[in-house]
Amino acid sequence: MSEPLPAEVRRAVIELAARTLADLPEAEVPPSLVAVRRFKESRRTRLGAVPLAAAVDGDVFRGRVAEWIRRHHPELAEAVEATDGPPPAAPPERVAAIAYLLRAPDWPQLVRAAADQASQDEIRDRADEAERTIRRLSDQLEAGQRAAAAEAEQLRERATAARTDAEEARRRLRASGEKVRRAQDEARDAVVAAETARDAALAAERDAEAEVRRLRGRVSELENALAVARRETRDTRSVDDARMRVLLDTLIASAHGVRRELDLPTMVSRPADLLARGGDGPSSAPHAFVGARGRPDDDPTLIDEVLAVPGVHLIVDGYNVTKRGYGQLTLQAQRERLLSGLGALAGRNPDSEITAVFDATAVVARPVGVTMPRGVRVLFSRPGRLADDEIVRLVRLEPEGRPVFVVTSDREVADNSTAAGARAVPSSALLARLTR
Repeated sequence: MSEPLPAEVRRAVIELAARTLADLPEAEVPPSLVAVRRFKESRRTRLGAVPLAAAVDGDVFRGRVAEWIRRHHPELAEAVEATDGPPPAAPPERVAAIAYLLRAPDWPQLVRAAADQASQDEIRDRADEAERTIRRLSDQLEAGQRAAAAEAEQLRERATAARTDAEEARRRLRASGEKVRRAQDEARDAVVAAETARDAALAAERDAEAEVRRLRGRVSELENALAVARRETRDTRSVDDARMRVLLDTLIASAHGVRRELDLPTMVSRPADLLARGGDGPSSAPHAFVGARGRPDDDPTLIDEVLAVPGVHLIVDGYNVTKRGYGQLTLQAQRERLLSGLGALAGRNPDSEITAVFDATAVVARPVGVTMPRGVRVLFSRPGRLADDEIVRLVRLEPEGRPVFVVTSDREVADNSTAAGARAVPSSALLARLTR
């Protein structure tokens, strides 16, 4: 048989070959089907159709498929090879596929019979589909005819109603002729009255324009008088402002002088004082301060520039500084040496606020009776809290806009303080300033 296998027969042949391939030992699998065998069973027939069909054309693999059929479907193989042929109820495409693989004597006739059966089934399906189409079109034609008849009846009814409406309209038109004439007379009277009203309105408009011109002149006079009065008031106010500013500067200078002479403390509680007493304060946004660039971290002049900022608050990470500079000393000796140096800085910069924060968890017992130099505030972290947290909390208590600097070389403390609104200064800069 030189013709190709019908589609249904070919599909059945590939399905039987795929099942045979799954049961073959590794040594008996043809090289062209090694990759196909790795496919899942649900994909092997669809994705491996071409190589399976090519392998079935060979006698070796086809013989193994025939052996698999005789082993798993012996009754169907015997029926195909029997002289009286397969049972009539068997599917012709499956019988033809098994006969093709077993090379039964009459397999070409069985393949042709399956092809003829498939053609007859296709013709029968097409005939059924055509019959269904004819029936559907007939139904649609009848429905269209009924709809056309109903629409024609509606059109006749509408035409009758339109003729009736036209006759009624002609009657009303004749009756309204007199009304139209009366309306025309009334319209002429209304036109005459409107022209009279228009003349009166024009006269009133001319009178109003004359009044507007008079009022504009009056407004111009008043604006000139107001401008003269504003100039005189501005000159008087400038003199008064200058005199008040001189008096205010004199009072501020006198107050600062008396405060420095008497060494008076401030009467206003600062945010750091509230933190030392356990209070809370407002949060702050980041404060921009342009520091020195291109300098080494241990440049002592950086501390001087920070303390020169008006109203600055310098917060020192105590043990971070001392362990870098005096790590060989005890914690108490480290604190005393740092506070001594900070006291000297506070004495030279009395307008600056300096706070040293120590970690109470770094010692066995919380320090008590710590000597605080004048001008330096000393804070210890609360129980269960680190000094790092107290520094960030202290920065957030400061009001928005106040310059705050944190002396630390701890990257985490520096980042958290910067996010809270402060600027970080290296610990080495403070150590260099204290040893200068």
